[in-house]
Amino acid sequence: MNIKIISDSTCDLSQELVDKYDITIIPLTVIKDGKNFSDGVDITTTDIFAHVAAGGDLCSTAALNIDQYSTVFSKYAPLYDGVIHINISSGFSSCYQNACLAAEEFDNVRVIDSLNLSTGQGLVVLKACELAKTCESLDEIVEKLEEIIPKVEASFVLDRLEYMVKGGRCSSATALGANLLGLKPCIEVKDGKMSVVKKYRGSYSKCLAAYVKDRLADRDDLDQEHLFVTRTPVTDECLDTVKKAVGEYGDFENIYWTEAGCTISCHCGPSTLGVLFIRK
Repeated sequence: MNIKIISDSTCDLSQELVDKYDITIIPLTVIKDGKNFSDGVDITTTDIFAHVAAGGDLCSTAALNIDQYSTVFSKYAPLYDGVIHINISSGFSSCYQNACLAAEEFDNVRVIDSLNLSTGQGLVVLKACELAKTCESLDEIVEKLEEIIPKVEASFVLDRLEYMVKGGRCSSATALGANLLGLKPCIEVKDGKMSVVKKYRGSYSKCLAAYVKDRLADRDDLDQEHLFVTRTPVTDECLDTVKKAVGEYGDFENIYWTEAGCTISCHCGPSTLGVLFIRK
């Protein structure tokens, strides 16, 4: 079968991977000072962070609407045996609902709720690309992806909580307490929702080393094919620390060092890093 894989820009895959697997990416909308921009097209994370650092309001994001999805599906559905579109978790956005409504017009389009974000969603996209080469039907791809999705392990550690506070996801009192105590929260995505699962203490570099060890060390349940280390801007010291820890505790065939896109960065801010992979 000739299958087209499509995803929203929230999957945070690098251009290299997008080109390698011929993935079509639909940019979400980023709103800055009341003006609409397309994620990664005419606005970058550098633009967003500089705007906020200069005293500007936090940028917001908007889901794609039904007509936007219909336009994309109309372009590719006639050219392929089937189209698989993978969305950010329905718990974070109305993208999935809108894509499903748009797909009702097409017999050969299937929409997948990744129940994840960033490269947790990206891992599902890569698996879809691999399955498209071996599966004999769209429904078989969907069935196998639905088996994989609960096995995606996505988490990240924040050094700073300003963006969470400004976005209403964290109280000022909580952020102040975390800063005074040197706490760095680890947020995990599970069943399509986010929750704090641990709080590390100390320098960000030290916390990241402990975080990677917690995630990867002494585990025999990891699919060793793909590991993503996805981040917003962090120091070279932090990156070197994470590279050393990944080398010590992991044995993955492919390790991708990627940057979070605008949609994700709008909500987590700078100095955020996560390791993302799939369990067996």
